[in-house]
Amino acid sequence: MESMISLLWPEIALFITTCIVMVLGQSKFKDTRDLCPGVAAIGLVVSGFLAWYFQGVTSEAVLPNLPFYGKLVICGVGLMLLLLLAGSADRELEAQAARGVPFEPIRSTRGEFYSFLLFSLTGLMLCTSASDLIFLFLALELTSLPTYVMVSIATNRNRSMEAGVKYFFLGALGAAIFLYGFVMIYGGTGTTQFADITRIVAAQAEAGAINPLVILGVVLSLIGLGFKIAAVPMHFYTADVYQGASSSVAGFLAFVPKAAGFFAILSICGLVGWTHGTLDQSLPSGPRVLLWVMAALTMTIGNVLAIMQRSVKRMLAYSSIAHSGYMLVGVIAGPGGTAAAFERNGIAAVLFYLASYGIMTIGAFAVLACLEKKRSDGTLDEADDIDDLRGLVRTRPALGWTMVLSSMGLLGLPPLLGFLGKLPLFTSGIGASEITLVLVLGVNSAIAAYYYLRLAYVCFIDAPETTPNAPTIVEAPFPARKWAGVISMVGVVGLALFGSWLGDLALRGGKYSPPKYVQPAAQDPLAAQPLTAAAPD
Repeated sequence: MESMISLLWPEIALFITTCIVMVLGQSKFKDTRDLCPGVAAIGLVVSGFLAWYFQGVTSEAVLPNLPFYGKLVICGVGLMLLLLLAGSADRELEAQAARGVPFEPIRSTRGEFYSFLLFSLTGLMLCTSASDLIFLFLALELTSLPTYVMVSIATNRNRSMEAGVKYFFLGALGAAIFLYGFVMIYGGTGTTQFADITRIVAAQAEAGAINPLVILGVVLSLIGLGFKIAAVPMHFYTADVYQGASSSVAGFLAFVPKAAGFFAILSICGLVGWTHGTLDQSLPSGPRVLLWVMAALTMTIGNVLAIMQRSVKRMLAYSSIAHSGYMLVGVIAGPGGTAAAFERNGIAAVLFYLASYGIMTIGAFAVLACLEKKRSDGTLDEADDIDDLRGLVRTRPALGWTMVLSSMGLLGLPPLLGFLGKLPLFTSGIGASEITLVLVLGVNSAIAAYYYLRLAYVCFIDAPETTPNAPTIVEAPFPARKWAGVISMVGVVGLALFGSWLGDLALRGGKYSPPKYVQPAAQDPLAAQPLTAAAPD
């Protein structure tokens, strides 16, 4: 119990911060309400420090160091998301208060908005700490439920509320599917504890075959978790929700639910292990075939549909789908042996790519969040059409270069961060003999070049829009959003050159500790009983 509390101290710190922010957001004094993002940032810093301080405390699952790596990445990316989300709540209400209109706390959503943000990040941290199926389900729901509300309240447009409703109902469908899968796993093993499930499955595999109910449960769980990562066939909501949400919230959605989904997928795959398959060092055939098909279809459909978009948010939404397909290659490849180097460890490749993708995609969405279209009647709307970015490097160099480097990083152009993130996915896939899937990954990376180069082209080479009826592009009055983009730009270049330590942390987080089989001695009276397995290292 003591070790479990030590493991959860980062989440406890973030929960306390959430409660404070919730109260501050309801104050009638603007200076007090303005403290919400600052207090949230302090909470994330403290949480990250506690994750580092208790790094020696490991999980009881087969990925014992996943909490340490995951929580550090969550705190780092979470700080960038706080900057990106500046001004997303109560913008019109605060403007009215500045003009002398009495502030009405009942109309304010600032406290709730930042509280939901922190609740979602807390749930994401709990996904890395989960050691039980029930624990994992609750963590996934704590991650997801606040996002439905954030999508709806970030703007006062009807399409935001429509997007929130779509997201909620499809999210409920996904949750029902993976929860039913968890029930199947419980039915095939008689327990919900990860450590016990891995021992029982190892014993079943050594005795001849894993219980089919367990395999069915894993398959259903992976299908349901496909909603979190926007993988085919659970991807249909993505473009509509991203376009309906504000650009800042869309950037939040691009990382947090996806990270929760992949943490959960790695944990679920770890229950049956990468050492019980028909191929050497592979998943059992059922989950492997499902993930293979999902990966190939996800990256292909995502990239093909992204080519057809003029809306940058929809383009990035389909790009997000494609990146989920890329990371599934690492999941299929698995650890590549218990002592594999970073280049052969698919789990480490997924963890590294998650951090890289989070940094790069925040930069792209930060540019959109910083730009607004001012129409002839004085109304403001978000910049979303690709024409709105024309000549951005000339008119606003910081934002223009942020979009250029972010899009080139997402493409995987060397020597940027995206290249270093994508390369281990290729090498781990080759090491696992998934040559056909690696070829599909290579072809899709080439397809993606079309729309990523298109984004860079309109920013860097095209001239600004000068037609008479073109809306005027202005910057949103929130400097923190630009800082989020600049930090992302620096990360795309800096981590590619000096970020080998992040790869080392990812390799540590991807350490796989499968159960060791114990053959009872011949004279042991329990020798006739089924084979058992020792606890993971």
